[in-house]
Amino acid sequence: MTRIEFHFNTHERLLHTCRLVRKARAQDLRIAVVGAPSTLKQLDAELWRFQDVSFVAHCTPQDSPDIQRASPVALGPDPNAWGIDDVLLNLGDEVPPGFERFARLIEIVASDDHGRAQARLRWKHYKSLGYELLQHDLSKAAET
Repeated sequence: MTRIEFHFNTHERLLHTCRLVRKARAQDLRIAVVGAPSTLKQLDAELWRFQDVSFVAHCTPQDSPDIQRASPVALGPDPNAWGIDDVLLNLGDEVPPGFERFARLIEIVASDDHGRAQARLRWKHYKSLGYELLQHDLSKAAET
């Protein structure tokens, strides 16, 4: 069964996403990231400049099929497009289609009212399907 986690109370959502991608890659996991096109475009730029010494290789739907097949991290609207099944990061408002085939789903909750309201709906949906949900309050991690 998919392990589902909600990460909330981060004011630097894309930076947090970059850190999660780097951590998953260090474990040799492949990652699919879904969300609104504008959010994914911003994440694409952030991954290019995330760290001077450790570029995070990734692809988007605009890249060639060869690059998409070789990339360990894929950004796009369809989490099923790349054959990745390790980690799915959701930056969007909706429940990602096919999330249940991933070993792990991480919901990165936006800090605005709309983002939190949409996350509550996704939480209720997963709960109604019988998933055990984990939550990580990132404001507490920042305090320590």
